[in-house]
Amino acid sequence: MEWKNIYRGMLMGASDVIPGVSGGTIAVVLGIYDRLIEAINGFFSKEWKRHLGFLIPLGVGVVTAILVLADLIEWLFENHPDPTQFAFLGLIIGVLPYLFHTAEAKKKFKMQHILLFVVGAALVASLAFFQTGESEPMLTMTLGTYIFLFFSGFIASSAMILPGISGSFILLIIGVYSTIINAISELKLDIIAVVGVGIIVGIIVMSKVIHFFMERFTTGTYAVVIGLVVGSVVVIFPGWPTDVSGMLTSIATFALGLVVAVVLGRVEYN
Repeated sequence: MEWKNIYRGMLMGASDVIPGVSGGTIAVVLGIYDRLIEAINGFFSKEWKRHLGFLIPLGVGVVTAILVLADLIEWLFENHPDPTQFAFLGLIIGVLPYLFHTAEAKKKFKMQHILLFVVGAALVASLAFFQTGESEPMLTMTLGTYIFLFFSGFIASSAMILPGISGSFILLIIGVYSTIINAISELKLDIIAVVGVGIIVGIIVMSKVIHFFMERFTTGTYAVVIGLVVGSVVVIFPGWPTDVSGMLTSIATFALGLVVAVVLGRVEYN
């Protein structure tokens, strides 16, 4: 068992609660994205025990963070949105040099890879212009509602596994974010179970798609992934605070994010 994956999973789980921040991005920041995709696909192979040793601690961390930190992250996001988002901005921007280094961009990126990078960045950045369809939590459950929640989980998890695209933000656009957060806070097991199955199926399907491209078009896939991460900066950026104290706090949390990124880069990439 790779027990240090518990803290990695907690970082991913905490980020997945925040609309605009992707668990896939955090996996890239931590340097485990390739390994994550490999492990999800390898779970159905003869080496499933080895991959299970990677996935179980990671899953424990993700679930723990969502259950324990959901209220805290939601409170920070609602009461101190700018400093919280600037902290994630610092984390993402701070890790970009490591990503370009890992992809050997200077050596391997050609014109087609630069184009893929731009397309990936533009795709995620365009999400910033979407209006959300957020509504009050659903209180009456029908068969149609459960089916809708299943596919909401499926679509959101497909986004979660892609760096830069936030599953929570997708849920916000669909209009079920408050329903799922409310279900987690109040332990509504029926909703949690239906959405959970949708998430698991979506992760398995999307990981196979990503694994296919990583094996056959490695440099091109890296170009798209880095583009998705860069594009997420536009989605997360909340605008400059108007008051001096808010500006100073946001600068401080941004700097904190940069420092954490450098520390993670040295721990995870070296």
